[in-house]
Order: sequence, then C-alpha cells, then structure tokens
Amino acid sequence: MRVLFASLASVGHTYPLLPLAIAVRDAGHEVHFAAGEEVHAPLAANGLGPFRPADSFYEIYPEDLAPELARLRPDLVVHGWGVPGAAVAAARAGIPGIWHGFGRLIPEGIGFDLPTRNAEAPDRPHLDICPPSLQDKDFLATADRVLLRPVPYSPPGEMPEWHGRDTSRPLVYLTLGTAFGTTELLTTALKGLATLDARVVVATGRVRPEQLGDVPGNVTVRAWVPQAELLPYVDVVVHHGGSGTTLGALAVGAPQLLLPQGADQFANAEAVRAAGAGLRLLPDELSADAVADHVRTLLPRPGRTDHRDAARVIAREIAEMPGPDQVARHLPSYAERG
Repeated sequence: MRVLFASLASVGHTYPLLPLAIAVRDAGHEVHFAAGEEVHAPLAANGLGPFRPADSFYEIYPEDLAPELARLRPDLVVHGWGVPGAAVAAARAGIPGIWHGFGRLIPEGIGFDLPTRNAEAPDRPHLDICPPSLQDKDFLATADRVLLRPVPYSPPGEMPEWHGRDTSRPLVYLTLGTAFGTTELLTTALKGLATLDARVVVATGRVRPEQLGDVPGNVTVRAWVPQAELLPYVDVVVHHGGSGTTLGALAVGAPQLLLPQGADQFANAEAVRAAGAGLRLLPDELSADAVADHVRTLLPRPGRTDHRDAARVIAREIAEMPGPDQVARHLPSYAERG
C-alpha cells in the first residue's frame, strides 16, 4: 500500500503524525510526506519521503497537491487537521482519506477550517490522539473516531547536564513552544521558578538563550531540548498549552501549569484545569510570584497529590489507547473504503 501523509510545515502539526507514519513504514508500506521544507529534515531522517507540493511553504492548498496525487497515486491520504486542502484534493481525486488530529478538536474562531465542517470531505474518519476524557464532547458524540495513542516525538539530542545527577530536588520544565514564546514571558516565568528549591530546565524556542541574561545555578537554559526524552523525568511542566506539550505531560502523569497565549491553548488549559491535572494562569493573571505559587502547589508534597493523581489517571487512559503499530495494521481497511 502507498500512503501519503500531509501536514502544515510546523513542529506542532508534523510531529504528531510521525509515530504513525513510522509505524506504517515499518509495516512494509510505501510512505510519502507532503509538507513545507521547514520540517523535511526529521521526515527524511526517518525515511518518510518528504516533498514540498508545488510552492507550499506552510499551508497546502488543493491545487498544490492535485498533481502530486496524480503522480504518486496513493491508496490512502492521511491529512492533518491543519491542511483541509489536502483532504479536498484527495476527495476530488477519489482517493480515500482520513483526518489526523493533533489534540482536542480545533476551537472555532482561531483561523482553521474545522475538519468536521469541511464541505468537500465532511464524513471522513478521524485518527484522534486526544484521550476521550479531555476531548470535545460534541466531537465525541458525532465524529467517526479511531483512537490513536499520542506518542511524543522529538529528534534525538543530548540531554541537559542535570541528567543522571542530583535527583534530590524536583525537576521543573519550562517551554513556550516554537511559535508563542517571548523574552518577556519567559523572563517572568523564569524569575518565579528560580525562587523554588528545584532544578529548572528551560527550552527557549524562538527566543535566543542569551536574551534571558544571567540565570541562577539551578537553571539550565537551552534553545532546544529533546522533549520526548526529557518528560519522563519531569515533576512539573510549565508551558503555553500547545497540544503536543499538553499531551506529552499527561502521558507521563506530570501535572502542569499552563500559560495560554493563543490558538487552541486556552481550550487546552481549561480542559486540563477542569480535569484536575493542572493549573492555569491567564495573561492578565501572570506574574513571577503567581508562577512560583502555582508551581509550589503542583510540586510533590506529602499529603498533597491531587493534581498528580489526576494526571496519572489520564496517563493510564492514554496508555490504554491503541498504539501506532496497532492502528497501522488497520489502515489498509480505510484504503479499501474507496
């Protein structure tokens, strides 16, 4: 079987598709991946046949993908929620397709064409990587969903210097992703975290590490860390509420403090807060003292484990979801629907 994956050219949209694409490749199928060149390196490193359709850099429009569909003649197209144009192109070409989510259903009003409302490909099934307890209730009730365990992916890399040392103090991980981080927000959060009796690892993303100035000895600052490798060691995650980090923290049972800035982050933060697995600070509530106080509440303490217990309940729910290998074995049945 020949499978074409398609996503927006960003880490947050491409990486959630990689575990399944790798599993499909390992199952002996031919895999191609349509995306802008920004994400070609990890795709190529995993043998996933990346290419840029037409002049696409970030989004993919139906006209971009149509000639590639005629050239490759895939049996199935797996299209991310962020590229409805790929779904339309596949539908027009008569090729079976399946949506691949990146978290909770995309809220209205954040600039995406909702997959459930796409006029040319409305009834295609969804590979849903969000645990049902956090998923949008209307989506749960109406969509044709195929559960797929969210598997964190990050390119291999060196762990920060703390790895293997000083486990007597808890570890806090601070990241604002690759799109929403600012020097001011990182500095505010870090100022609060630095007052804690904890080790702190900061991934600065688009902010240069030197812009944060001098940091205390309990703080390690890097432009990038291998998040998938780091998360199992973390006691609390402080982040922007992106779907990848939200699900990654939940998968290891780590409570989280969410500092939402835009896109789907406010909905993710509310879902985690409502589930009891973390806390949130809205932009007008944010200060260094507030960050420190909220993280103190989340850190391990005798007699106070409610947020951690709630996170671990969701971690068990995620662990019971079908893995990429299991779902990959069933993908040919979706190709046969055409």
